[in-house]
Amino acid sequence: MSNTGNGTLYTYPGNFRAYKAQIAAQYSGARLTVASTDKFKMNETNKSEEYLKKFPTGKVPAYENDAGVRLFECNAIAHYLSNQQLRGKTLEEQSSVIQWIEYAEREIIPVSATLVYPCMGIMQFNKLNHERAKDELKHILHLLNEYLRTRTYLAGERITLADIVVACDLLLLFQWIVEPAQRTLYPNTTRWFLTLIHQDEVKTVIGDYKLCEKMAQFDPKKFAEVSEHSQQHSQHRDEHHQESTKDKKGDEKKSQQQAQGEKPAKQKGTSKPKDEQEHGDDQGGDEMDDVLAQEPKQKDPFAEMAKGTFNMDEFKRVYSNEDTVTKAIPHFWSHFDKENYSLWQCEYKYPEDLGQIFMTCNLVAGMFQRLEKLRKNAFASMCVWGKDKDNTISGVWTWRGQGLAFELSPDWQTDYESYTWTKLNPDDEKTKKMVEQFFAWEGEHKGKTFNQGKIFK
Repeated sequence: MSNTGNGTLYTYPGNFRAYKAQIAAQYSGARLTVASTDKFKMNETNKSEEYLKKFPTGKVPAYENDAGVRLFECNAIAHYLSNQQLRGKTLEEQSSVIQWIEYAEREIIPVSATLVYPCMGIMQFNKLNHERAKDELKHILHLLNEYLRTRTYLAGERITLADIVVACDLLLLFQWIVEPAQRTLYPNTTRWFLTLIHQDEVKTVIGDYKLCEKMAQFDPKKFAEVSEHSQQHSQHRDEHHQESTKDKKGDEKKSQQQAQGEKPAKQKGTSKPKDEQEHGDDQGGDEMDDVLAQEPKQKDPFAEMAKGTFNMDEFKRVYSNEDTVTKAIPHFWSHFDKENYSLWQCEYKYPEDLGQIFMTCNLVAGMFQRLEKLRKNAFASMCVWGKDKDNTISGVWTWRGQGLAFELSPDWQTDYESYTWTKLNPDDEKTKKMVEQFFAWEGEHKGKTFNQGKIFK
């Protein structure tokens, strides 16, 4: 039994993030109650002064118990409600649990949001982002499939918080996107996921769960309806708050005037009280937007470079949607503008430090994540060559300009010094063969066979 006292979880129904804490409590025996709908209303309760004093981020889920412990962020709450088995019994297991939790947060959730939220009508559809996320999902499912080939669970021999968190973060994907044909491609991932969701402790929380029968599609009409409803709800909430604030200020002013023997001033139309005009209508939900709006705009590092004739977006679409060898590679060479774009190969400097393949892939994924703002002007195929405990990373990149793009911005310099960069001659036949090999994800490199690839696009 977990010794956490009597706790309350604040969330809305169907929140997969909150499921993690609830499932952890089912396994550990922690005493947990989910706040009823009359005690917690999303976008109302969590914006109240009382709630923000307890949980300053205003996020859900949030947790408090009778011992005075207050936590926000779902993984932290789930960890607190877990027992030793869920957290990992050894240092190695504990580290592995943390590893998978971080992987899910950084890799799975962004992909899930990009693919699922447009289908739910709560986010606009973007084709380029959608195609990129589909590729990322294949990589995630493949990575899990290979890792689970010889394992029942992610960390150790029994269910841990790693399994709970990763499975919860996959719930929307398996419900909306991963259809039967795709599930058959990754039998170990599917077996593990089904094992998890059929556990009594999990079923008690998520209820009747239905796997995707056909991949969901974006519905513009549904998006428009959801957006309109959301705007109306937000406007109604803001108007209600403004009226409440206006009445309160009016009462205060009236009392002051009466105390001073003054006559109340006439109201003019719908003008707002002076301090509302000065400080705006923001009541806590839009502070981040205001901060971002006030930040100085960063200069585009490529602004002064010639655009050239190579259409990067067009090539990316061809690479994503057409056959790589027969369509994408010929398209690349027939449109490549060597005057305004350059080709580079990179080699990881410290292959002796690389261990498991999935960890090497995570290294590449982290690099891509930190280079997000470079995507518009660059394309890369980063490949992992070899096997567990004997692998390396090498890739082919192209971007606008003739110098190293990473040196154009301090934000892009976290990882590039871990690689040796060699500028390639696009007219050289050996270069063309190597580019084809890297783009097509095949063959050998320095005596090691291709294992996995990751595309930056």
